[in-house]
Amino acid sequence: MTEPSDPLSPDRKPSREGIERAAKKISAILPPTPLMPLKYEGVTLWCKAECLQPIGSFKIRGAWHRLSDLTEEERARGVVAFSSGNHAQGVAWAAKRLGVRAIIVMPADAPKRKIESTRGYGAEVILYDRRSEDRVAIADRIAAETGAVVVPSFDDPWVIEGQGSTGLEAMVQIIAQAGIHPHRVVSCCGGGGLAAGIALAMPGARITVVEPDGWDDMGNSLRGKKIVPVEANAPDTVCDALQTPLVSPLTYSILKERKADAVSVSDEEVFHAMRHAHERLRLVLEPGGAVALAAVLAGKVEVDDRTLIILSGGNVDPALFSRALAS
Repeated sequence: MTEPSDPLSPDRKPSREGIERAAKKISAILPPTPLMPLKYEGVTLWCKAECLQPIGSFKIRGAWHRLSDLTEEERARGVVAFSSGNHAQGVAWAAKRLGVRAIIVMPADAPKRKIESTRGYGAEVILYDRRSEDRVAIADRIAAETGAVVVPSFDDPWVIEGQGSTGLEAMVQIIAQAGIHPHRVVSCCGGGGLAAGIALAMPGARITVVEPDGWDDMGNSLRGKKIVPVEANAPDTVCDALQTPLVSPLTYSILKERKADAVSVSDEEVFHAMRHAHERLRLVLEPGGAVALAAVLAGKVEVDDRTLIILSGGNVDPALFSRALAS
């Protein structure tokens, strides 16, 4: 029987060593995303522009780490994933590069751009109603029928390790550019894969996770010391990428152990951050990719010159981006 410590065991825990392995694999096919200084109220913030990845988000990291570790037999069976768009594109991109069939379960109200982009990479897209249907159950049914390997968007050791490579890459850059080690990282949080990976990659830094108002299940779970789901009547949010109804024990346990803190932001605060990033950094951010910056600009996170902010994604429909700039 495969031991959980085996780097190819699905039952293992994500680790710093796994993140280092993921970082080497990712650096072999992708250049580092820029680390951009941003002056704010007398301090220099360090912004990691993951919105400039080939698929427009950090999700390419976890997808590549997972799919590139598939066995030949697993590659022949293909993969199935569920996502509102960014993980979908990451899996589709990796699958196309590896010659693997990919089926992606996406909410029918996902941004049209994300659906079209996922299909553009050659994946088959199956739409569902996020309010009344269970995306995990749909993916599990497809896996049972086709033999495809399920690639979760955050509840997976490979995915967490791949996302954690963001932290390793940023740490090397900030040391090279400023000669300092970041002691706080502000990250978006849907299911918590990125934040958990960074927490493992950067054990010396304090982690702050940021979620949309009303979708702050990780924050409520950390504060309540047990996993709690999003309320059934959760409000609408422009942050489609962060509408995760329930975090996983895997990501929650990592963030709980690291004593991560959490805040939430409003749509108005997110739009302000999108405008700020466009004006000061010339970057296009999607709402979910702007929440970390939004929390800082709203004064909800204490920052200094050793603060790292993850700008996690830039896949936004033009109409919504125009709305953000005009608000």
